[in-house]
Amino acid sequence: MKKLTVGILAHRQGNLFQNSKFLSDLVTEGRMLGASVYVFSHKDVNEENRTIRGFTPISEGRWAGATCPWPDVVIDFCRKLYKPFRDMRRRKDLFVYANHKFTYKWKAMKLFTESDKLKRWIPKTFLYSPQALEQMIEKHDLVYVKPGNGTGGHSVLKIKKTGGGYRLQGRKRSGRIVVTPVMTKQRVIRWTNRWVQTEKIRSGSFMVQQGLDLQLIPYRQVDARLLIQKNELGNWEVTGKVLRVGAKNSPTTNLVYGDGKVLAFQTFIKSRFGLDKAREIELESEELAHRLMEVVEERFGSMVEFGLDVGIDVKGKVWLIEANPKPGHKAFIKAKELATYRKSIRRPIQYAMHLANEQLIEETNDPFCEQLIEETNDPFCEQVIMETTNLDNGSTSSVTALGQEQDNEDQTEHLAFIEFP
Repeated sequence: MKKLTVGILAHRQGNLFQNSKFLSDLVTEGRMLGASVYVFSHKDVNEENRTIRGFTPISEGRWAGATCPWPDVVIDFCRKLYKPFRDMRRRKDLFVYANHKFTYKWKAMKLFTESDKLKRWIPKTFLYSPQALEQMIEKHDLVYVKPGNGTGGHSVLKIKKTGGGYRLQGRKRSGRIVVTPVMTKQRVIRWTNRWVQTEKIRSGSFMVQQGLDLQLIPYRQVDARLLIQKNELGNWEVTGKVLRVGAKNSPTTNLVYGDGKVLAFQTFIKSRFGLDKAREIELESEELAHRLMEVVEERFGSMVEFGLDVGIDVKGKVWLIEANPKPGHKAFIKAKELATYRKSIRRPIQYAMHLANEQLIEETNDPFCEQLIEETNDPFCEQVIMETTNLDNGSTSSVTALGQEQDNEDQTEHLAFIEFP
């Protein structure tokens, strides 16, 4: 049986891969599942020779680069959406992708708000303008202004009404927390207009969103990170969920700054809301995740995984804050849920292998090949036809005189070692 090759598309700058531990764990888990897995960037594709400059970990902090065979399936985990990558990603004739392209946060929230399946979980959200902000702070005691194309909690601003005016809390692109009192609505608008200009991420727009009271712990924001993934059969399953607690006075719960912490989901929710309500919250959160994937795949095509930031307000109501097609997995490590972390690494590879096998079945079910098989009714000829189909699709395998496949997939050349800082 042909050994499957899975390529992991990621960002590489010089000799460094972004999110290196996660990528290394994917390669290691793939080997244990019997697949050949490597990491590559858009710069590593040799389309003319149909080879990839692929990288695999050989020890902590060190990777080996080699000329590798064309992947059967590619999982896109690249988070840097610069133009050369986008140009390659738009092509439909280059790779079989396990996950399709998604969209920016603002367009995603607009889609979710308009969906009958999801709108009951979506806070009021509008594209940012001074007029939209004024209407929102008149209607709601708590409002968020956030970038429509950002990740990691960068550039998020929280606006809260107080007895004497407003309190603004923001997380700048640098990671620094800003807290300032503002007395009047007009000053809030002027201050926020400066914020969306100075804290803009690339050329992206901002959105203004109804705020939620998520202070399940005094002075700290709390939300749930829920990970839903395709399993080895191609079906969606919730892999795990944890609670994230933001730093004091932080407008977000993101962990990238190192000042937040993680709690076990069930333990905390049961202590906060009681057993029955906690079970209701958990089931509703999982229902939200499954409905979200229905909407996403109807619009964008097949996906591998999504991370949902789920808000649970002080009354126990469930909300969708945002959804990310390339989420981080570190929260499970921080929560010491190592079995869940490993499952979260294994499932993308399992789904990619499932997809690759489906592709091979489709190729061998070609009508012309089936006709020849019926006419010859010779098992050896059937084997030769199947192998020829693989060769036509770029495989490096060959057929022996006995009709047995010799797999050359594991052969690599030009081995080079890279020392990472």
